[in-house]
Parts: sequence; C-alpha cells; structure tokens
Amino acid sequence: MSKEAIAKKAEIVDGVTKEFTDASAAIVVDSRGLTVAEVTDLRKQLRDAGVKMEVIKNKILVRAAEKAGFDGMEEVFSGPSAVAFSDEDPVAPAKILKSFADSNDKLEIKGGVIEGKVADVDKINVFATMPSREDLLAMLANEFLSPVRDVAYALQAVVDQKGAEDAA
Repeated sequence: MSKEAIAKKAEIVDGVTKEFTDASAAIVVDSRGLTVAEVTDLRKQLRDAGVKMEVIKNKILVRAAEKAGFDGMEEVFSGPSAVAFSDEDPVAPAKILKSFADSNDKLEIKGGVIEGKVADVDKINVFATMPSREDLLAMLANEFLSPVRDVAYALQAVVDQKGAEDAA
C-alpha cells in the first residue's frame, strides 16, 4: 500500500476518532435488509433530531474506537455497521433507533458509546425509555413553578373567601 493511501486511511481514522470523542452518543446499528425508502426515512428522523448516521468500515471503526479509548467494541463492529452520532442529546439517537427497530425487525441495534462509556444493547434500551432533554427541562421548570403556583392558589382562596364574607 502506498504512503498516500496509508496517510489517507489514518486521516479517516482520526476523523472518526474525533466523532467518537465529541459525540454524547454514538450508536452502532446493522441496517442490512432495509429498503432505500426505510433508510431514507430513518436518516430523516435522525437528522431532524440533530443526529447524523454514517456507514463506516469496521476496520476503521475498530481503530477509531481503540484510539478514542473505547476498548472491547470489536464484537459490535462485525457485519455491516452504520453509526448514529449525536453531539448534543444522548437520548435522541437511542429513542429514534429503538422506535424504528421496534417497528422494523430488520434494524438491529448492536451497541455503542453513551456519554463516554461503552454501552451494550440493554443500556441503550434504557436510554431510549428516558425522557428527552426538553422533557426533563419542562419537568424541572414545573417543579420550580410549583411553590409559586401553590402560593397563588392560597391567595386566590383567601380573596374568594373574603368576597364571600362581604357578600353575606
């Protein structure tokens, strides 16, 4: 192999390594058997959530994962592999891929990395059931507003009671 080809492959490995280290989630799937329309639909769902999916050669994935410090992923990188990378929300790719896999048995989740830790299929499925970041923020805001709301209800009850006493 020529030096240029080796340098090109090393550059590709470095790029994938950077994607692994920068991603809050990188989930590996086997999409063998999906039609072009199904893959297009899956990619659109992922893209709408800020997730990109790439088909990458297993040797490159193995080298990039080792370089990024994610040991023990060799089994995940067997057979056809596509990787869904999310830089922001670690739950989004898990939710989308799990939902798609539930409705289409040809998509198989093989494993991945979530928040810097190697994750098996079971851990990815747990993440898929978690609320999204937006849902968690809404729940938190609701908890912060709860005491204010309680005070407003108490004050309104006092006003209502005062109004009933004045009317009587």
